[in-house]
Amino acid sequence: MTVGTTPSRPSRLPLGTALAFSATSLPLQALMIAVAVHLPAYFAASIGVPLAVVAAAFGTVRLIDVPIEVMLGLGMDRTRSRFGRYRVWTLAGAPLMMLGLYMLLTAVRGVGTDYLITWLLVMYLGVSILMLSHQAWASTLAKSYDDRARLFGVMMAVGVLGAVSVLAIPIAMENAGYSDAEGVRAMVWYLIFLTPVAVALVVWRTPETIAAEAPGQRFRLRDYWELVTDHSMSRILLVDLVVSLGPGWMAALYLFYSRDYMQFTAAEANILLAVYILAGVVGAPFLAWLATKISKHRTVMLTAVGYSLLLATLPFLPKGYVLATLPTLFFTGFLAAGFNVLTRAMTADVADEIRLKQGKERSGLLFAMTTLTTKIAAGGSIFLTFGVLSRVGYDPQLGQRNTPEAINALMLSFLVGPIVFVMLGAACLIGYRLTAERAAEVRRQLEAREATTFDPAAALEGLTGEELPSPASTR
Repeated sequence: MTVGTTPSRPSRLPLGTALAFSATSLPLQALMIAVAVHLPAYFAASIGVPLAVVAAAFGTVRLIDVPIEVMLGLGMDRTRSRFGRYRVWTLAGAPLMMLGLYMLLTAVRGVGTDYLITWLLVMYLGVSILMLSHQAWASTLAKSYDDRARLFGVMMAVGVLGAVSVLAIPIAMENAGYSDAEGVRAMVWYLIFLTPVAVALVVWRTPETIAAEAPGQRFRLRDYWELVTDHSMSRILLVDLVVSLGPGWMAALYLFYSRDYMQFTAAEANILLAVYILAGVVGAPFLAWLATKISKHRTVMLTAVGYSLLLATLPFLPKGYVLATLPTLFFTGFLAAGFNVLTRAMTADVADEIRLKQGKERSGLLFAMTTLTTKIAAGGSIFLTFGVLSRVGYDPQLGQRNTPEAINALMLSFLVGPIVFVMLGAACLIGYRLTAERAAEVRRQLEAREATTFDPAAALEGLTGEELPSPASTR
């Protein structure tokens, strides 16, 4: 059989490959929870760093991340080696993340802003490299509109397991009689040891395909502007920013809200948070499946509305009763799992459309943009929420000894921001154009062009980097 111009239908990615590839999500999602929920509170309450200093450190690092993310994306898109494009970057990101975590672990009482900014930046540089290479690599593993939803759903489900495992540590530590600070330090050590194991599994077990590109083209500033202003990509960036701000806002205030407003112990608060996160194991695959039925953008809109309605019920739950709070947190976690899963899968579809237009691989840069919005949301949520709390008179070291007015302000801060941001995300997707039908047509045109213009074997990098035979010699 000779090579023709009619492209073959992309085969479905084997579940075993998807699971092995998703191992990077274990430390990444665990770290996201640790940073969003525990580290800021640890620096403020246990190390004694003022709220304003913690907010400034996290906010500054996010601003510094802006040019770094873009440079990383460009660097990944231009990388070509016998070991693949994203594999080498994955290997580079792990030690940086581990070093940053270790140095933050050694912080002592009275540590300054400069120290926090420096080692947060090193940690986040490693996180950026790992997350960006992982997501861009995923876009080359899964080829079709539906398969991408499935793969990103598996990645999120595996990541949820990592997040739940790290949350189990402070619960076990408290039951064993250790302090909150000792529980946080144990979490960091766990992340340091988990990262190299997960990365080694991904690098060892996952193949990598480097997409064929049109020859003789260079990246221009005009090309970057086209990416930012692309109808689909601009929507995704805005949606990703606001739907990340919502849960990030809640995460930054969760421990304070649970302890001082809902009157839960630290162990009870972590158990409820574990339920919220563990719900993503079910929610991410289900919402990925739903996206194959009603489309990705409609699924995001549906989950945003449901998430906001559930949040509005939280103030009416009885204080101090874990069982009464469990169902609401489970279903909010179930829905929240779909936000980043679907926006990343949508970004992979945009990457195909951009490659059809520009003739160059831009996955790294596109995912750098979405990673950047998520990071801005994470840092911005800490900056905004901690800034708000400091202005309303809430003191995290006083706990329930804060005034009733300050505790009520904490409750309002915890709820209003997330509802507003998540609903804005749903509104941004009204009129979204890159539907399943359009994505399938883009894939058809890409495969038809590459079948007649490029040699796919020249672009394929196996695990060993060995050259594979061309289709003409094997068909």
